[in-house]
Amino acid sequence: MCRVLAYLGAPIQLDQILCKPEHSLIVQSYQPREMQVALLNADGFGVGWYHEQRDENPYTYKNTLPIWNDVNLPHLARYVESPCTLAYVRSATPGLAVDLGNCQPFTWGRLMFVHNGFIERFRHTLRRPLRQLLREDVECLIQGVTDSEHIFALILSIWRDQPELSLEEAFRKAIAKLIELATPQGVKLAVTAVMSTGKRLVACRYSNFEIISTLYWLRDDLNFPGSVILASEPLFEADWKACPAQSLLSVGEDLEIKCDGL
Repeated sequence: MCRVLAYLGAPIQLDQILCKPEHSLIVQSYQPREMQVALLNADGFGVGWYHEQRDENPYTYKNTLPIWNDVNLPHLARYVESPCTLAYVRSATPGLAVDLGNCQPFTWGRLMFVHNGFIERFRHTLRRPLRQLLREDVECLIQGVTDSEHIFALILSIWRDQPELSLEEAFRKAIAKLIELATPQGVKLAVTAVMSTGKRLVACRYSNFEIISTLYWLRDDLNFPGSVILASEPLFEADWKACPAQSLLSVGEDLEIKCDGL
């Protein structure tokens, strides 16, 4: 299991959301409070952000070091300002390599994606049937071996095959397809994920067994007015709301939050 973070709203320096909160993503990497499967998130990290003024594809910074060991990150985070940021710290699934190809966020065009969860014994269960569902042009973009990147590729394939769908609908169809693949084999599936366009966020919190990764949201906090924050664990004392289990949550350009069951 990993820890994820997303921010959408008024442009801020990355360190304001990434480093400075008392229970920041850095603290969560070595002292998480709500992880049920692992103890640490020491297998790398990644940060992605969008330019404040130019309509460009997102930028990413990734490392296989534990986030607390990267001496460059505090300087980079203090320099960069962005209206939309995604970040995560990784606890690698046993057997999956700790390398840059497996580091999130994953990107395609304007889209960014982070995932906290797993597909049980992915390489031996759903990897091959899942790849058969992917568009060839999307499959060619896969650089790593993680279940996370393949879930992102499935959402992209559905969206590109049916461009009339909203991102929420594509996300929902992808989860339904994963359930369809996992159920006959009794494969455990956990998908707590966030996707961004730079203007909007779409998040999912789903599991087909008793353990489900946490996800919270916070809107218009006094320290972060005009914004919405999504996080695996609350970053500081505030009126955080827990995203319901088996739900899909979206944050619009106007920061309106909608939550529906899967």
